[in-house]
Amino acid sequence: MNHLSLGGLGGYYLLDRITTAFADRPSANNPIGLTDQAFFEKFNRDFAAISADDAPLLKLALKIRYQVYCIENAFEPSAEHPGGFESDEFDRHSAHSLIINRATGQPLGTVRLILPRADHCYPSLPVYGLCDDAALDCLPRYSTAEVSRFSLSKQLRKRHAIEDRSLSPMPRLGLIQALVRMSVYHQITHWCAVMEPSLLRVLAAMGIHFQPIGPPIEYHGLRQPSFCCVAEMLARARGERPAFWDVITDGGLLYDRLLPR
Repeated sequence: MNHLSLGGLGGYYLLDRITTAFADRPSANNPIGLTDQAFFEKFNRDFAAISADDAPLLKLALKIRYQVYCIENAFEPSAEHPGGFESDEFDRHSAHSLIINRATGQPLGTVRLILPRADHCYPSLPVYGLCDDAALDCLPRYSTAEVSRFSLSKQLRKRHAIEDRSLSPMPRLGLIQALVRMSVYHQITHWCAVMEPSLLRVLAAMGIHFQPIGPPIEYHGLRQPSFCCVAEMLARARGERPAFWDVITDGGLLYDRLLPR
């Protein structure tokens, strides 16, 4: 059974959004990155990380989340999300993005950044309901956001043949690029997250390192509360995986904008 039918939400609308979003950007043939330019160019030819900043794109993000968290992984009960859209109370103060297959204009995954709220910052991030507050004292309360719903649909990856070894890391890197871009826009300096240890290992192999916040916890399975300083994480990634760094910083453009002036 095909659980994920994007219908009129995908296709031409997304292709038009991609064309608009990238029309004024430097050509991928321009040497922007510092290393492995071919990898960077290949990502830009095949994928686009875009903000889900309007209702149709947000619906796509919520639909992918339903596929990943209710169908493919049973993380959330599907009965609690009628209509095939997975959502919760944190979406109201989150930034959302999609990773798009440029050739088809169809999305492959999504991620959100739950933003701090000036009125009651700590309760606005889910991690504070799972960890001891004292363990989180190292994080700046008004510039820390929580990485959440990091989602790549297995069904969509197979449908769009994203199993090629040369392509396989690119959708994840695109989601990280989206997180960096959202952080620049919202003046976020630190990320926290509650992730499976296996995902933390995958990210570390890509040069993206998080530090643990206390011991692992039981939350829909074993999860590790973690954090990173975004600028420090990117600086380390630049040394370890420069080709990946080019993608997640958009050839260094996002890194320059992230650093304090």
